[in-house]
Amino acid sequence: MTTLRTSAETARGRPAGLFVGLCTLDVIHLVDHVPASNEKLTAREQTVAAGGPAAGAAAAFSHLGGAARLLTAIGSHPLAQGVRADLDRLGVTVSDLAADSVEPPVVSSVLVTAASGDRAVASTNATGRRLDPPDDLDASVVAADIVEFDGHHMELAVAAARAARAAGRPTLLDGGSWKEGTRRLLPWTDVVVCSADFHPPGASTPADTLRFLREQGVVWSAVSRGGRPILWAGPDGGGTVDVPEVRVADTLGAGDVLHGALAHHLAVQGSLTSEGFVEALRGAAEVASRACASFGTRAWMLGT
Repeated sequence: MTTLRTSAETARGRPAGLFVGLCTLDVIHLVDHVPASNEKLTAREQTVAAGGPAAGAAAAFSHLGGAARLLTAIGSHPLAQGVRADLDRLGVTVSDLAADSVEPPVVSSVLVTAASGDRAVASTNATGRRLDPPDDLDASVVAADIVEFDGHHMELAVAAARAARAAGRPTLLDGGSWKEGTRRLLPWTDVVVCSADFHPPGASTPADTLRFLREQGVVWSAVSRGGRPILWAGPDGGGTVDVPEVRVADTLGAGDVLHGALAHHLAVQGSLTSEGFVEALRGAAEVASRACASFGTRAWMLGT
């Protein structure tokens, strides 16, 4: 893994992270069941928050004491003000590469089933939006201790990953799903933690996925599987990391929290070892499990 160089924030005892990718406006309803065709129902609860993998990871990183900067697209539409206000409240610094856009931000409609905590999501994600790297990308990378990306806004992610490699900054990919262009990103990525829904070409099992990532030059990788143990692989072998048992209220954003917490651990570790990777995964799993025990993506932060 890339050797960590200390940023100004870390020198003051606060790790710094740059998060590159999707930011959405999440409208989340807690329901008894997902409605059938032409059915209307009344939700038990509703909450609204900034969402998206990179934004969620940045929020978790900031909550855990890090200095988080989010490189994304939000825009100037009235709905975007709620996104900005939420991130600002959480201490996340936003670099909006679509600040002049009057188009609505990406909106994710989310239904969380009360009995199971399972979520159903409809969103356009980053479809149709291309973001060019900002002129100060290199400076933003150098100011960070770790760079995390979610694979959305792929051109921007690849540029950030290349800059991080040149600057000696470690990189982390949130592999929620295989996307067009992901293969281009992998050679510049030090750590990949993906979900069981991440299926590279020819991979049908988590073992296949870990093997594929290794063949693409990824040194450290893992596959999260909900409440089941996380599978991981490194240069000296691999293994599993148990996930704490909790009463699941809402799985929305659990992967985002996992990556934000993992980034926080990695940012303060320096050069990574197998023992350190397992420790970081275990700590991140504890935080993500705590997030699953309450409805919405912010309630877990209260009192912690």
